[in-house]
Amino acid sequence: MKNTSQTTTFKPLEGGTFKFACHPGVSCFTQCCAKLRLLLTPYDILRIKRRLGLDSERFLDQYAESVFEPGIVFPMVLLKMNSQDGYCPFLTSKGCSIYEDRPGACRLYPIGRASAFPTGGDRAREKFFIVTEDHCQGFREDRLWTIDEWLNHEGMYLYNKMNDPWTRIVTSNKPLGPENTLPQKLKMFFMASYNLDRFRQFLFHSPFFEKFYVEGDIRLKLARDDEALMNFAFDWLRFALFGEKTLTPRIDKSVPFGA
Repeated sequence: MKNTSQTTTFKPLEGGTFKFACHPGVSCFTQCCAKLRLLLTPYDILRIKRRLGLDSERFLDQYAESVFEPGIVFPMVLLKMNSQDGYCPFLTSKGCSIYEDRPGACRLYPIGRASAFPTGGDRAREKFFIVTEDHCQGFREDRLWTIDEWLNHEGMYLYNKMNDPWTRIVTSNKPLGPENTLPQKLKMFFMASYNLDRFRQFLFHSPFFEKFYVEGDIRLKLARDDEALMNFAFDWLRFALFGEKTLTPRIDKSVPFGA
């Protein structure tokens, strides 16, 4: 998350602790909620669209815009700011209207997290740093945190658990195969990452289950459990993009890339 109207600096987290608090009594309250380049992860979208009672398509149309970030092959999704004042569309005079389901970047602020996956490893290596902006008065507060306390307080352990398998995909340096297959793979990536409702339709209204072994109890979960569907989508992407053995094809080894 970056506020494009402010000077932002990134500092190493020294000593493993920091002082910070954000509440309506802080003079800069909600100033960090304007003119953001706030990347949304698949789990962010799942939580927010469910909170709003929207399907994936409507959420993406109303609240998001897709972009290509430098150095990243895959399309990313940004939260769309209000065109009139540049503020987050979920901001009210009392603060965040979706606070319990706010994006992971908002939860983590003012901490930044860099993660990398060593070759063959399933757990992310993490580095944390302090994000400071010239308007922020929260660092003047006396509340002292350790990283573990902050991550627990902000619910970040769950968000990291849900997001890390996707982060592993978008930061991978594995080849994507022939260049002529790339447009279709990127289209499929967008659907599986951001449009879970369409991905569910793809699974259940295409020959997918004729081409891959998926046990009946798992199919039932995929039909009604969005978190299970999202994790399955990540396994599918690893198989389809990189050829990893995360799914088991049937005898017919053709791979459906439908949208």
